[in-house]
Amino acid sequence: MITLEKIAQSAEGTLPEDRKQNIRPIIDYVRKQISIPTIAQLNFICTHNSRRSHLAQVWAQVAADFYKIPAKTFSAGVEVTAFHPNAVRSFEELGFIVKKGAGENPIYQLTLEPTQVSCFSKNIDDASLPADHFAAIMVCDDADENCPFLPGADVRIPLRYVDPKRADGTAEERAIYRATSLEIAHEMFYLFSQIK
Repeated sequence: MITLEKIAQSAEGTLPEDRKQNIRPIIDYVRKQISIPTIAQLNFICTHNSRRSHLAQVWAQVAADFYKIPAKTFSAGVEVTAFHPNAVRSFEELGFIVKKGAGENPIYQLTLEPTQVSCFSKNIDDASLPADHFAAIMVCDDADENCPFLPGADVRIPLRYVDPKRADGTAEERAIYRATSLEIAHEMFYLFSQIK
């Protein structure tokens, strides 16, 4: 079983310099927001808001809470689908308690004490998202290229990840989702560990 302490200890050592440079603008944004002082709002955006954006939203909130940084994380897409079962399972396998709501696009409650995050697929203009003063973090090429304007965003920052969807239905499915989840976890823990 992986622990948050293990993720925190290995976060910096596992990241290549180019990824640290990609994360630097998010660190700068969070530092600026909390110096105002206000809560830093981070909205992770991917086309379908089903895998990478949720992985980033949840791990960023867990990392912010771990380091006691005043931040609130969100996720959205340019199309509404649903939180993909393989991404949900990757959280369960890493120790999260998951409660699933009803419907085609259910609301999931993910808990890893002391953090609880609500996740469901939503469009970038959903009422549950901040209307202004947030960082739009683009976690996939398609959303970055096809969503040129995000009203209310203070900054737009690309932080792209390879889609674990490539492994759906294969023998490597569980391993790829776990690896992607942990890759994102390490990067989010690195991000928040740099905010002093």
